[in-house]
Amino acid sequence: MSTIAAKVQSQISELIISGQFKPGTRLDERVLAEHFNVSRTPVREALRQLAARGLTQLLPMRGVVVMEISVKELAEILHADCELEALCARLAAESMTTMEKTELRYIHERSNEYVANGDLDKYLEANRELHRLILEGAHNAVISQMVGEIRDRLSPYRQYHPAETDRLVTSHDAHKEIVEAIAEGHGEKAYLAMRAHNAHLGNAALRALRQAKEAENTVEQAPSPTPPAGKRARSTAAPSAKMGVPPAARKAKMPASKNTKK
Repeated sequence: MSTIAAKVQSQISELIISGQFKPGTRLDERVLAEHFNVSRTPVREALRQLAARGLTQLLPMRGVVVMEISVKELAEILHADCELEALCARLAAESMTTMEKTELRYIHERSNEYVANGDLDKYLEANRELHRLILEGAHNAVISQMVGEIRDRLSPYRQYHPAETDRLVTSHDAHKEIVEAIAEGHGEKAYLAMRAHNAHLGNAALRALRQAKEAENTVEQAPSPTPPAGKRARSTAAPSAKMGVPPAARKAKMPASKNTKK
């Protein structure tokens, strides 16, 4: 893959992982090329690579969209992540150097301020860094890569959370237990703490997805309003309108980005 395509893939991936491109969002090749100021060739290659990673999919009549998965598929992926990242936490407790453990503590302690201020964006950034350090600290490239790819696929769905007023506090407390177990070299304790933490997040994502699916089904099954007597009913909506909004309006809204050199 070319350097330009790799950069474009990285930028699109970040937009998906951060939740700015939500599941089902159509990724228009021409619009992306214009946004990143590149030709369509590297964009096409980037989208192919994202599909290989499970972040996008090609749908008939719609083109490339951010991957949408069923409740059953999400449950299976969450279960795999729960067990594999817990394994990484155990390996990290057994393998991390003193310097790596110190850095892990530092990242966790730095997030105290973000929790106190309710700064979700900075907390999520620190959260990604903390989990990255644990994966690297496992010193097992194969397992770490598997977990990293799974976490990328799950990121859009982890944006869903129940209405918890203490969401940051709950997450931070769970991280504290994980970090302390790793720093003290307690592998089994680290494994159980990470598994419990991910199970909590996974259950929240599953509940939210189920509720979203149920809401969609309710809307689809709702009867169409009967036109007033004496007035001619309007013609059936065009296919593009049935999908929610006109194609032009469905194109992904791009956040500001530095131009990528051709």
